[in-house]
Amino acid sequence: MEAKWCFLATMALLAMLVGVVNGDGEVKTIVKIVKGKKVCDKGWECKGLSAYCCNQTISDFFQTYQFENLFSKRNTPVAHASGFWDYHSFITAAAEYQPHGFGTTGGKFMGQKEVAAFLGHVGSKTSCGYGVATGGPLAWGLCYNKEMSPSQTYCDDYYKYTYPCTPGVSYHGRGALPLYWNYNYGKTGEALKIDLLNHPEHIENNATLAFQAAMWKWMTPEKKHLPSAHDVFVGKWKPTKNDTLAKRVPGFGTTMNVLYGDQVCGKGDDESMNNIVSHYLYYLDLMGVGREEAGSHEVLSCAEQLPFSQASASASSS
Repeated sequence: MEAKWCFLATMALLAMLVGVVNGDGEVKTIVKIVKGKKVCDKGWECKGLSAYCCNQTISDFFQTYQFENLFSKRNTPVAHASGFWDYHSFITAAAEYQPHGFGTTGGKFMGQKEVAAFLGHVGSKTSCGYGVATGGPLAWGLCYNKEMSPSQTYCDDYYKYTYPCTPGVSYHGRGALPLYWNYNYGKTGEALKIDLLNHPEHIENNATLAFQAAMWKWMTPEKKHLPSAHDVFVGKWKPTKNDTLAKRVPGFGTTMNVLYGDQVCGKGDDESMNNIVSHYLYYLDLMGVGREEAGSHEVLSCAEQLPFSQASASASSS
């Protein structure tokens, strides 16, 4: 009887391990029950056992052709980072953050919207589009992977003991959500376990790393008492009374407040803010979600929001 029970238990465990690779080389989901909760691992795209990996992952609803549609001009001869950015690098980077809810929180619809929101910021910050550009100004996201003609080296000596500048190194803008300043390279490098303080050029040489740095910024609160852009977008952040008085509400508008503060928020009809919103709406349309699902003006905009933080002289370039 005991032997039979052991056999059945073993078979049940094997049934929960829903394969790693099938005959065609396709990675399948590993499912386990840990402390009474279902957790999953989807191999290279959603690494590590997590409840979020049991949901649809990004490649289930956002595929190569959609990435190509969103960034249709990025590999044209006039694009400054032609040949650098690609879909595989995006998904590989996302594999590190999907187990924490990036694109996997709240089901397929919310996942689609979050990917569009994140890429809306990315597209706006890396665009070389302009009013009469071929295909329109919103088709030119991921045109850059670095600042082309930096006016300074972005070394802030205030951080000389924590993130000292390396002689001869420039900390100008690089990446999908461009990093500026020695302290931002230092903090991001610590999180990603890459020496970006001494070698910031790693960001412009590796598209996966560039996307990872941007996703880390999206998923991580700037300060302990502040939410992350991810949290305010997917509804995990609950506004306080002070937030309500400051007109900060969950949604896309507040992601701009988290990421840029008074650089774009609380300034009324700001051109930079409108450009970010326009990219988000454009990507929602191209992904088949539709801009009508973006929410009200209050949710989309941060024009009337009081900023979470005031930019310092150095942060104003970040």
